[in-house]
Amino acid sequence: MAPPEPPGGDAAAEIDALAKRVADAEGYLDIASLRTRKGELEQEAARPDLWDDQDRAREVTTQLGRVADDVDRFDALVGAVEEARVLAELVEEAAAGGTPDEGLAKELAGSMDALRARVGQLELESLFSGEYDDRDAVCEVHAGAGGTDAQDWTEMLLRMYQRWAERRGFTVEVDEATPGQEAGLLSATFIVRGRHAYGLLATERGVHRLVRMSPFDSQHRRQTSFASFDVTPFLEDVSDVEIDEKELRIDTYRSSGAGGQHVNKTDSAVRITHEPTGIVVAVQNERSQHQNKAKAMQILAAKLAERARAERQAELESLGGERAENAWGNQIRSYVLAPYQLVKDLRTGVETGNVDSVLDGDLDPFMEAELRRLRGG
Repeated sequence: MAPPEPPGGDAAAEIDALAKRVADAEGYLDIASLRTRKGELEQEAARPDLWDDQDRAREVTTQLGRVADDVDRFDALVGAVEEARVLAELVEEAAAGGTPDEGLAKELAGSMDALRARVGQLELESLFSGEYDDRDAVCEVHAGAGGTDAQDWTEMLLRMYQRWAERRGFTVEVDEATPGQEAGLLSATFIVRGRHAYGLLATERGVHRLVRMSPFDSQHRRQTSFASFDVTPFLEDVSDVEIDEKELRIDTYRSSGAGGQHVNKTDSAVRITHEPTGIVVAVQNERSQHQNKAKAMQILAAKLAERARAERQAELESLGGERAENAWGNQIRSYVLAPYQLVKDLRTGVETGNVDSVLDGDLDPFMEAELRRLRGG
């Protein structure tokens, strides 16, 4: 195999362009204000009486961790740009001297790939503007039309989002999974924990359509099936959400071991129905009935808080005139496995023929495109 062409001047020009994108991001991400805020939080965190108010202490330490992470990652990226610049100069000098260094050239190529990805990630974060975009996410998948195929598709979606989370270094906690009659899942509830989990997964909210040759049809005919994905920000502190216990119907039951590969087997599953809204939350992952009820109440409070926020938003939007409804049944994305292979997002037009990669969690291009569409980019 021939050694790679020394990137030299081409790399230097691209590094200059990347450095400019980083400098631009410093402005629109307001890194200067973040540095000031970091200092303020560090002073507050150092107060000897901080933990006298534990709620405030947790809030301060959480904020400090996030702000410090943002500042440190930005500074590390600036440093990475300069390191790549030095490496490019060394590669160019070696080539100019008539003795190209293949090892340095490979190292530079790897550094450039990583740098492009990191700059892209920094720019993506500028698209998060929602109040809860940086929070963990409570997610649900539900089987729709399509019978057994839809239930199998629902389980495939759950695995897709689990794999996506793993790729990002996020963690997934499956709290409930209800099995289908023959295969797959009727529904599942899971929490994705990681920075900006909600902001990213909110772009996936809607109906997902699968077209394939059905493995459950004796004649192996083509089948179209549907499953929905919904998401709510997971709020650790929901103390300000008032829930009247008299409005709750609490059922306890023995888990059937539904989706045994998804949840812990338990004899103390809890299902809570909030009768005024019809919201139902079931948790069967914890080891005791008390723990399951506590987790279910926390998820219910998060759902009620999100419902109230959505109602306020809808009221404000109604003042600006009638808007087209994003009605149930209008799929956001189609996954076609037969007669050809294609995944296409119907909102942004982003598509790929590598269906297996998407089903294995390669969702970032779709998420980024939808974030840009929502932000008018």
